[in-house]
Amino acid sequence: MGQLIIVIVLIGLGYVVGSIAEKKHYRSIISREAQLLHIPTVSVKNMIEGGVDIIDARMIQGSAVISIDHFKRLLASLRNIFGGKVAAYESLVDRARREAVLRMKEKAPNADIVLNTRIETSTIGRSANSRGGIGSIEAIAYGTAVSYRK
Repeated sequence: MGQLIIVIVLIGLGYVVGSIAEKKHYRSIISREAQLLHIPTVSVKNMIEGGVDIIDARMIQGSAVISIDHFKRLLASLRNIFGGKVAAYESLVDRARREAVLRMKEKAPNADIVLNTRIETSTIGRSANSRGGIGSIEAIAYGTAVSYRK
């Protein structure tokens, strides 16, 4: 009985700590997105009209690795048994992608636009097909930062 209580306390502690960390990360993302809103990121190769004097154009990239906590892994395992949307992994992927884009933009804070933006994701630590599910997810965002004379 004592071991069951310890397991329940640890699961509860994992939920509380994981939720606090995720909410703190989302607040950071929202704040930084607001600061970098002036740099649009688009997936098209060229949105700049002819005759524009380009000052600088360079490739930039940002990456982020976000780990899943044990409580979310437990919830995802239960969801895999019954089927349906795995919200625990959706927030993980969302945070990783948004963080990667922010880190990319932070590499060129004076750019006017980031063209041809691409985002790629992959799992790290465990194979998605393994018994334990994923451990972490990596997102890489890259594009061409362009500055032009106005």
